[in-house]
Order: sequence, then C-alpha cells, then structure tokens
Amino acid sequence: MSESTFVAVPPDELYALVSDVTRTGEWSPVCKACWWDDGAGPQVGAWFTGRNELPERTWETRSQVVAADPGREFAWEVNDGWVHWGYTLEPEGDGTRLTEHWEFLPKGIAGFHERWGEHADAHIEHRRALAESGIPATLAAIKKVAEAR
Repeated sequence: MSESTFVAVPPDELYALVSDVTRTGEWSPVCKACWWDDGAGPQVGAWFTGRNELPERTWETRSQVVAADPGREFAWEVNDGWVHWGYTLEPEGDGTRLTEHWEFLPKGIAGFHERWGEHADAHIEHRRALAESGIPATLAAIKKVAEAR
C-alpha cells in the first residue's frame, strides 16, 4: 500500500529529513523514537532500532536500510525482512511528490503465523489497518515539519 503528497521542499532537502530516522517520532503515529545502531547512518546495510507505542503495548524493532538514494528513495526492512517501509521522492514543480509505501513480506506473514498461530490473521490485519491510517497521518506531519523550515 502507498500514498503520496506534495511537499513544497526540493527532493534533496526532503530526503535529508525522511532519512534521519532519529526524527521519526516527530511524524509517526506509532513509532515514537528511532536511533541508529552502532553509530550508523542512512546508508544501505545500516541498522536502527525503533520504539513503537500503542495503548495496548510498547515494543521495539530492528530495521535495516535497504535503499538510500539521496533525493530519490529511502527504505528499510523491519525484523530482517518481515515488513518493507520506505519513501520515494520525485521532483514536482518547485517541490517533491513524496510517497510512503508499506508491504508485509512473506517472511513476516510466516513469522506472524509462527508467533500468533490461529490469531495471526487478526494481528496481520491490525498491522495493515495501522499502516493504512498511519501513512496519510505520517505524510501530513512530514509535510508540516518540512514546510515549516
């Protein structure tokens, strides 16, 4: 799934913002904090940890950067290939068309079935619903932060 918005900021400037995972808590409705592991940064192969918070639980995930193309794309996989998240950036007029995308990968679906058994499908649907509502909220918040600079 994916959604897009126009941000009145050039792609390179917007990329610097969205690839700084330490700022994720400023715009994500679920991921409240992220930090680079072992002093890493936004480059392919780098790992970071995220702290997610919902009313019913708090948990941490580790993610690895799988795309880091300044001004074009920043993406990562959660839990070593369970879920793919990312941003693509395309020049549009004086700004950028920012698209956020999310996909539950086969390894993640299998992992949820192993972990949750007969309740796996309900957990997968819950995560999908969180992404579906979270992506537009995240894009709106990134737009607000970026355009306020």
